[in-house]
Amino acid sequence: LSLSHTLSSHSLLPPPPSVFQLLIMVGTVLLAYHFEYTDTFQVHTQGFFCFDSSYMKPYPGPEEISAVPPVLVYSLVSALPMVMMVLGELAAFVFQVDFVRQERTILTADCCSLNPLLRRVVRFLGVYAFGLFATDIFVNCGQLVMGSLTPHFLTVCRPNFTALGCRTASQYISSPRPCTGPPRLVSSARRAFPSKEAALSMYAALYTAVSLKARLK
Repeated sequence: LSLSHTLSSHSLLPPPPSVFQLLIMVGTVLLAYHFEYTDTFQVHTQGFFCFDSSYMKPYPGPEEISAVPPVLVYSLVSALPMVMMVLGELAAFVFQVDFVRQERTILTADCCSLNPLLRRVVRFLGVYAFGLFATDIFVNCGQLVMGSLTPHFLTVCRPNFTALGCRTASQYISSPRPCTGPPRLVSSARRAFPSKEAALSMYAALYTAVSLKARLK
């Protein structure tokens, strides 16, 4: 099979993703999945002081019923920047901006070609998606390593202070299993910092701002 691969471009951006880059992307997605939906990685069990009032705030309820549920935040940080990037590329292609005119169609054999617009859209969306999953992985790593307690930790933990030998508020509890509450809520209450919603929102905002600035020269 005779293949010809011609590319005439003055862009500093890399060519379409290789098999190696696709494997890295798949590995990143799988790692983010294990952090989010499996118990492969356990959160650090941080101790606490007996009767510590700073961790006895009322349980605010499941995140799904909050004013801004996580699914809404994740949807916005995923969809909104991608829509903005696609619209920016479409505008640049329609008005034939200089950096778009410099790119040429990539030919693969006699039957297949990759339009510059499609090439740029796939490339930028791929980089953004990789950064989004990588940010999620780093935030999860920070939460698991630090095990920071939320203000309502003792409310959902429900420790048996008598069995733990608590006599004064200054006594420190370092028991590996001090809680009697629901394990899922206890694990979530140990992941206060860093904030995943804040990190993903900041990444989405910065990437979108840089992307738009590059097109609004």
